[in-house]
Amino acid sequence: MADRSTTFKGRGAGFNPANRFDSLTHVVDDDYWEESDTPPVTEVVEQLAKNIITRNESPDVPFTQSINPYLGCEHGCVYCYARPSHAYLGLSAGLDFETKLFAKVNAPTLLRAELSRPGYRCEEISLGANTDPYQPIERDYQITRGILEVLHDFCHPVGIVTKSALVERDLDILVPMARQDLARVFLSVTSLDGELARKLEPRAAAPHRRLLAIRRLTEAGVPCGVLVAPIIPFLNDQDMEAILEAARTAGARWAGYVVLRLPHELKTLFKDWLARHYPLRAAHVMARVQDLRGGRENDPEFGTRMTGTGTLAQLLQQRFEKACARLGFERRPAHALDTTQFRVPGKGEQLDLL
Repeated sequence: MADRSTTFKGRGAGFNPANRFDSLTHVVDDDYWEESDTPPVTEVVEQLAKNIITRNESPDVPFTQSINPYLGCEHGCVYCYARPSHAYLGLSAGLDFETKLFAKVNAPTLLRAELSRPGYRCEEISLGANTDPYQPIERDYQITRGILEVLHDFCHPVGIVTKSALVERDLDILVPMARQDLARVFLSVTSLDGELARKLEPRAAAPHRRLLAIRRLTEAGVPCGVLVAPIIPFLNDQDMEAILEAARTAGARWAGYVVLRLPHELKTLFKDWLARHYPLRAAHVMARVQDLRGGRENDPEFGTRMTGTGTLAQLLQQRFEKACARLGFERRPAHALDTTQFRVPGKGEQLDLL
């Protein structure tokens, strides 16, 4: 894969770093460089998934079940911790992740079958755990909407995390589910600085649009929270209180934060992005990242990978907690969504033929 970096309009990554599973590495010879600087186009492969619910035992997240309607994400957030997962598809965590996408077109059908199994145990399902369920291609494929329709039919609780205002499209499903305590939505807001957001998250909704989505969802009766994520030293850490205040004003009830994570190939991608967009800050940013990660560029350990360690991590936590207390936020929802209403449509409503 080519290792020459270029800033493409509308893309977060500037190149395709080598897949960590590849045994061969492609080295570009400057004397024969012929690759076009034309921005790569988005390609979508329709995929028939074999299963749809992913289960985890991580103590760092408040759910055990999740669904990812898509693989890869066109939002192109350069910091996305999910980028390295594209390596399992034989692709790169760089431009491939945001341009070579996979749509699980049979997801609603699979989900209906899974929820109908006699041994299924109802627990909240999270949408948006790995890639954004409302990324741009959702407008055409509507897989997330199909999943929500199934969950609504089964009275199954769902939590959504997104950077997209497209979530407003599904208010007709989310509002009745919220009335039954079956749905809530978190909007991720990284910065209120539009210029920084365009560089960090080139195809995600603008910050002001995400805040408006919080307001519209809240006014419609769908409970919302905000995630200040990720916090990047010397880039957006100073915005924490402003984001929390703006989200609270818009109606958000809960708040959370996550510090920058740089697993696997993401280290190379993020440092390249810094060198292209903020060369004078790059060394300072990475030095502070290492301060948060015990001298490393990434900490994969449960319990510390989301918040970091050390003095800087403690200061971020204190700032966050003080701002939340001042603004009246809850750190996390006070109760779990209701699982007692779960039912298989049609079951028990008439006698079985056999």
